Amino acid sequence: MEWQTVEDTVPSSFVTDAQFRSLLGKPPATGAWRESDPVGNRRFVGLGPFTFESGQSLPYVRVAYEAWGELNADASNAVLIEHALTGDSHAVGEAGPGHPTSGWWQGIIGPGKAIDTDRWFVVVPNMLGGCQGTTGPASIAPDGEPWGPRFPFTTIRDQVEAQVRFADELGIGRWAAVVGGSMGGMSALEWAVSHPDRVERLGVIAAPPVTTADQVALNSVQLEAVRTDPHFRGGDYYDQADGEGPHRGLALARRMALLNYRSPDELNARFARSWQSDISPFGGGGRFAVESYLDFHGNKFTRRFDANSYVTVVQAMNSHDVGRGRGGVAAALERVTARTLVVGIDSDRLFPVEGQREIAAGVPGGLDGGNAVVIRSEYGHDGFLIEDELIGEQLARLLAAMPPTRQDHVPE
Repeated sequence: MEWQTVEDTVPSSFVTDAQFRSLLGKPPATGAWRESDPVGNRRFVGLGPFTFESGQSLPYVRVAYEAWGELNADASNAVLIEHALTGDSHAVGEAGPGHPTSGWWQGIIGPGKAIDTDRWFVVVPNMLGGCQGTTGPASIAPDGEPWGPRFPFTTIRDQVEAQVRFADELGIGRWAAVVGGSMGGMSALEWAVSHPDRVERLGVIAAPPVTTADQVALNSVQLEAVRTDPHFRGGDYYDQADGEGPHRGLALARRMALLNYRSPDELNARFARSWQSDISPFGGGGRFAVESYLDFHGNKFTRRFDANSYVTVVQAMNSHDVGRGRGGVAAALERVTARTLVVGIDSDRLFPVEGQREIAAGVPGGLDGGNAVVIRSEYGHDGFLIEDELIGEQLARLLAAMPPTRQDHVPE
C-alpha cells in the first residue's frame, strides 16, 4: 500500500500554500479515468467474458496497459511490472492529458536504466478492479450504468488470471521477468506460484507471502472509513455532483494508510512538533505540520482514485495467501521455478522483512540462496518507490542473472 506517484513518494515535507491552492474546488464524485477522458499513453486489450474465483462473472473485461521498448521476434524479452495498490499503468512518463500524475518508477525503467528499455519490452497493466482503464467498479455495465457495488469480489488470483489472458493476447507465452512491489509483489509471487512455467525471473519487493491478521485489521478500518461516509451511498455515487461523492471517507482512508507507508523516524525527523503556520494548534485553531501533510495527500488522492475501486483492491490484498488451497505457504513456494530476488526494507512497518525472509527461504531458485536482500532506508514501506538507486541495483542483478535450468529443481 503506497502512494505510487512521484509527487507523493518523495521524502515527506511541509505542505506549502501553493500546494493547498492546487486543491481548491470541489473534488469529483470519482477520480477514475472515464471513457470521455483523454486516452494518454494507454493501450487496451479485450479479454471477453471473465469468471472470478467467487463464481461471479462479467460479460466483458478489458485491460489497460502501457509499454516501453520493442518485443523481439521470439517474444523472449518481455518484462511484466506489477503496480501497487493505488498505482496504474503509468510507470514512466510525464503528467498530462489522461495521466493526472507522472510515472511512479521513472528512475527504474527506461533506456540505460536498471530495467533497460533498449533491451527489454516492459509492460505495465492496470490491475483488474482498478480505476485507470482496466475494467473495475467505475466501468460501464451493459445496462449503461457503472458496475459500482455490483462489481464482483476480486482476489489477487483473479487479477493474475486476467493478466494470463492478457499475456496470451499479446503473444507472450513466458515472461523474462515478473517484478512488483507491495501489492504488486503479491501479484508477482502469485504469477510464479500459479504459472511457474511462464516466469523465468521473479522480483518480489516489500511484499509478504500472506496478508496477516494485523494487516487485514489495518485495512478494515480504512474500508470502514470509506463505507461510513454518508456520500458513499452504498457504492452508488457516480451521478453525484462535484463535492457530493465519498471524498471525505476516501481521504480519511488514505491518511490512515500513509501512517503505515512511512517510518516513524522519518515523520519525526521531518516534522517534529512544528506548526503549519503561526497560528497555535493549542486551542488557537492552528494545526501541526504533520496533520496538514496528511490532509493534503489524502485530499489529493481523491482526485485520482475511485472509492469503489479502493474497496475492491484493498479486499483483493486481504485475499492474498499463496498457500491457500495449496497445502500451505511452504508447499506453494516450492512450486516456483523462477530465478528469484526478494527485497525487504528494514524500516517497513507495513510488510516487515520477516515476510520477505520467509519467501526467500522457501523458493528453490533464490538469487541469494535462501536469503532476502534487506535495504536500509529511512522511508519505510515507500522506500521501494523512493530508493531508485538501491532498488535499481537489485533489479539489474536479477535481469542479468541466468534463469534456473530444469535440473535445478529436481528433488534430491
